[in-house]
Amino acid sequence: MPRTIIDFWVGLFVIAGIGALLILGLKVGNLTSYNTGESYTLTGNFENIGGLKIRAPVKSSGVVVGRVTDIQFSLETYDALVTMAINTHYRFPKDTFASILTSGLLGEQYIGLSPGGDDEMLAEGDKIMKTNSAMVLEEMIGRFLFDKAAED
Repeated sequence: MPRTIIDFWVGLFVIAGIGALLILGLKVGNLTSYNTGESYTLTGNFENIGGLKIRAPVKSSGVVVGRVTDIQFSLETYDALVTMAINTHYRFPKDTFASILTSGLLGEQYIGLSPGGDDEMLAEGDKIMKTNSAMVLEEMIGRFLFDKAAED
């Protein structure tokens, strides 16, 4: 086989490998499912966000309904203020509960929305009043150890 044909196939496999790495990087960075459609923003205050990151999914019943767009520290309430962009196709009642959850045992963190039963719906700029912070493994172990030490 001539040297030029071997060089061609090697080059083709190198390009395919670089393309596969690019696609993998986009999937890991949550950039493949970035939705630029119409959305409305909601905010929520959380005592502890754990490892929540910008562009983390916002899910309801396992379906991605939005993304986290901003995380800031509130100087008024001294907790994290999380801003979410929710797709306009999905509407949630005013008494929706927002929790920071983890996919799998040590997977990525996301916000889970559990709708309530209110007739009035959340709108642009509304604040979710019922929130549940992330479970931090170190805090749970510390509480367990202190509870065991208090029993003796």
